Amino acid sequence: MSFLQEFRKFAMRGNVVDLAVGVIIGAAFGRIVSSLVANVIMPPLGLLIGGVDFKQFAWVLKPAQGDTPAVVMQYGIFLQNIFDFIIVALAVFCVVKLINSMHRKQEEAPAAPPPPSAEETLLTEIRDLLKQQQQTQAGRPIE
Repeated sequence: MSFLQEFRKFAMRGNVVDLAVGVIIGAAFGRIVSSLVANVIMPPLGLLIGGVDFKQFAWVLKPAQGDTPAVVMQYGIFLQNIFDFIIVALAVFCVVKLINSMHRKQEEAPAAPPPPSAEETLLTEIRDLLKQQQQTQAGRPIE
């Protein structure tokens, strides 16, 4: 098997395609959550703490000198990323919990027994006829 054929077989397996779709959707979901945190959650939170934008929180470690820019530790952006992570983790947890509850409901529902096959039905009829025949030969009344 050539290298290209082997790679094609690997790439077209269901798990690889599912993973690729998951990564693409996850990246898009990440941008949505980042926008939610940055544009919806953080402004009211900043207003509650005195009208401060979290992105502006920073420590200047070394001020700018001439053409050299300042060395700044921007912990406000870090805090915003923490909020992003918490919201993403919460959303993923809720989705996994929903999927698990759906699986449990499917497992709990007992499956109806399959109808007997034509062979089983025929054998049951033969058994009943033989039983009936034995009872009449023994002088017992037919049930």
